[in-house]
Amino acid sequence: MRLNRRRFLTASCATLGVAALPRLAFSQQYPARPVRVIVPFAAGGPNDLAARIIAQGLSDQLGKQFYVENIGGAGGNIGAGQASKAAADGYTIFVASPSYAVNPTLFETVPYDFHKSFDAVTLAATAPTVLTVHPSVQAKTVKELVTLIKNSPGKFSYASPGTGTPPHLLGELFRLSLQLDIVHVPFNSGGAAIGSTLAGHTPVSFGALPPAVQHVKEDKLRALAITSTSTSQALPGIPSIAEAGYPDIAADIWTAVLVPAGTPRELTSLLQRGIARLMAQTDVKDRLASLGYQPVANTSDQCAAHIAAEYAKWGKVIRDAGIKA
Repeated sequence: MRLNRRRFLTASCATLGVAALPRLAFSQQYPARPVRVIVPFAAGGPNDLAARIIAQGLSDQLGKQFYVENIGGAGGNIGAGQASKAAADGYTIFVASPSYAVNPTLFETVPYDFHKSFDAVTLAATAPTVLTVHPSVQAKTVKELVTLIKNSPGKFSYASPGTGTPPHLLGELFRLSLQLDIVHVPFNSGGAAIGSTLAGHTPVSFGALPPAVQHVKEDKLRALAITSTSTSQALPGIPSIAEAGYPDIAADIWTAVLVPAGTPRELTSLLQRGIARLMAQTDVKDRLASLGYQPVANTSDQCAAHIAAEYAKWGKVIRDAGIKA
């Protein structure tokens, strides 16, 4: 039986769903104009540099410019707030860091709804963190450091890049879970925190890997553990925190790609596949490694689950430690 054109279109819409045809047509011509990539921090930091690699890769693959816009301030809240209010049309992408999951608990209010404002695209990459000590500290392992701190309550301090940063929260997880009397000393950058430990002012430091690597190799700092879920090629021979005997004290610094909630699923999938292809390229892996990052590029569902777990984990640490922004 022949089906006339009107009946064919009606049947097709019934099969695909009334909204499916416009969405499919839209995704096939995407992107028709440049795409804004919001980074909620100033230019030059690890989050920004990773975002620029992603933006360039997507530009090359999809034939339109993906351009980075740095909207810093309030620990990442201002940029996240602006991204959350953008149209859900695929022309605004938000490059999130752990602050996105931390800030709803750390601050009294944030300009976005953690549970509703964004849809996950992918966890693009992670970066290890590291526990280091000044060479004068008589500890060669994490267990020896824990024993030293317990035997000298209140006499040890640790440096971090600032209150509420992932290394600070990791330090507080270390302190709370092991019931240690150790004082937090915040700085305004990872370099300043490492500098204080190099000088012996704060004998212990939690921080991102890149600022510490060269000092460890030159024996100016002693790395006790990679405080992440795995070891790092940058410091071979240094155990992970799990291998050191403390599997519950682990954290990665991560870069995730999100889009405003309601963005067509076809576009989310298109972006996820593009980033996955990008992260598989050897030159991109090398560039990320130079920043201390390891590529991940997981699925949207896996990314959403990871961020939700981070929100719950660090929210508990912030509440238990009484941390305020």
